[in-house]
Amino acid sequence: MQLGKKNILNITAITDTGYLLEDADSKDILLPLTESVDQLNVGDSLEVFVFRDNKNRLTATTRTATVSYEQFAYLKVKDINKVGAFMDWGIPKDLLVPYAEQTEEMVVGNRYLIFMLLDEETNRLIGSCKENEFILFDTDRIKLEIGDKVDLLLFNKTELGINAIVNNMYKGLIFNSDIHKDIKPGDQLKGYVKKVRDDGHIDLLLEPLGYKKSIDPTTQTILSALSENNECLYLTDKSSPEAIKKQLGLSKKAFKRGLGNLYKQKKITILDDCIRLV
Repeated sequence: MQLGKKNILNITAITDTGYLLEDADSKDILLPLTESVDQLNVGDSLEVFVFRDNKNRLTATTRTATVSYEQFAYLKVKDINKVGAFMDWGIPKDLLVPYAEQTEEMVVGNRYLIFMLLDEETNRLIGSCKENEFILFDTDRIKLEIGDKVDLLLFNKTELGINAIVNNMYKGLIFNSDIHKDIKPGDQLKGYVKKVRDDGHIDLLLEPLGYKKSIDPTTQTILSALSENNECLYLTDKSSPEAIKKQLGLSKKAFKRGLGNLYKQKKITILDDCIRLV
């Protein structure tokens, strides 16, 4: 049975307080009635998340936790007291970030990047804001190549761009000059490796290498405007030159050329009164 992770367990008994679950090693755990959304029967198998409750007892829930053991997440502070900050992670018992694991003064309502680990003294799951302690910076061990598609968790804006956790193992940066759509800390999305630096940090792109070269600046202007306006622009090839110039800074001739390119690439749909990203 794995603490802080999803487990497939079998129901062995039903009590007044909940369901007794058992793993392959015959270890049992309680799934309280309040933590199950369905009526279950003895013999059923189900997937549950295992954590410790307020009395330090192993407990199961069918709710979805927003972070797992040895994973990064971008979580919101629910409360702060003398022992630390308590983060909302989708299950009844909030995740504690002790003061010793904080890198700045945390504020209720704000969100922070945390890494979940096991406190060896208490045997409880806790969060840490010291992301560099859990990142792999050894270039000899970084298994990434230029152009690789990766998973990103965005977490901090800087003067240079926005930082990201890469594949839950590495740390990277998307430079402002390479950002052409609306993104923000907490977003989880796909990205691409632009460069692995000598210090183990990774330069990132939001589009595949060569993407910019495949489209002209006019087309990029239209795509960026679509991304910034909920993937819809109330312009068409019949719009007035003044309206096009005001919204995009393009001439009508350039706009129509870009529109044609995007339509041929099946990136947009042209409707009577607007254009939309496919």
